[in-house]
Amino acid sequence: MPPATKRKATRAPVKAPHAGIRPRGGRPSREEAARLRGRILDAAAELFFAHGYGATSIDAVSARARISKRTFYHRFEDKAALFGAVLHRVIDGLRPPPVAMPPLAGASVRDILLRLAGIILHAALTPQALALHRLIVGESTRFPKLAAAVAAEGATGEAIALIADLLVRETRAGTLSVADPRFAAEQFMQMVLSIPQRRALGLGPPMTPVERDRWARDTVDLFLDGCRVRSAAARSPEAAAKRRR
Repeated sequence: MPPATKRKATRAPVKAPHAGIRPRGGRPSREEAARLRGRILDAAAELFFAHGYGATSIDAVSARARISKRTFYHRFEDKAALFGAVLHRVIDGLRPPPVAMPPLAGASVRDILLRLAGIILHAALTPQALALHRLIVGESTRFPKLAAAVAAEGATGEAIALIADLLVRETRAGTLSVADPRFAAEQFMQMVLSIPQRRALGLGPPMTPVERDRWARDTVDLFLDGCRVRSAAARSPEAAAKRRR
């Protein structure tokens, strides 16, 4: 009988991994890394807003995000860095898109301030903005750097700078008389925000949309009345004494 012939062993062809599928143990794609970071920030924001900065631990954030602490520390140095990232993300989400900002050229100062007041109120009265405000007020004594971080990251400073520039322009044009534009811009922000925000936080009934619109109009008109140029007679000590009486 002829000798038995050996069959040549054949190997099944190795299939290439499906596009978009990361081999086990490989580096995450940019999209996967972004999704993971977003999941961590979502979990951290929920815990910070619900329990405060001091009571939120990295262990709790890791458990809520379903990650290991090693994965956490690959992305954030510590809790302060995590809070800074949460803060930056929240404030970026509250900023209006550039197309929503009123044009400074060709519009009256009243129209510009009305538009800005509406934008400010809309952003400040969102649930996330109110939650952030509660967090900072509740934790500022124990963690004073939190308030400083909000001030550094916040869009409030940008709005104040924009309003101050507008007041400088109108003062140069002679339509307003503002000795300290930045101080006046800060006061305008307080006038717009203080009562609506307090009521939204539970210190009174929240304003309806109609009430907010009326509040913005009345605030802008009152502010401009205080900034308008007055005659020399109106600025005299005698006129001031009459107003006080």
